[in-house]
Amino acid sequence: MSESGESAEKVHYICQTYVEQKSARGGQAGLKVGKQFQYSTASEAQGRAEREAQLEDCAGADAYMIVEDASSGEVGAPEFLVRLGNVPELEDY
Repeated sequence: MSESGESAEKVHYICQTYVEQKSARGGQAGLKVGKQFQYSTASEAQGRAEREAQLEDCAGADAYMIVEDASSGEVGAPEFLVRLGNVPELEDY
């Protein structure tokens, strides 16, 4: 029904924070997702990531965009706008 594929895409701008997760058996600490915020622009997501990364309990923060195919619900790979502090390796996405 739509005339172009572009109208079926929706862009999401996300700020996602990470906190350190202690290992139960004295092993290496890891990261887990802390908070996640969605914005309507890239600059809003990036600004929030920069502010969150400054907080004491935040290990790191990412700001990224993803494109969703509205007709199928499929989401593409994240395109990072900024990565601050201690964040997961790109292979973990």
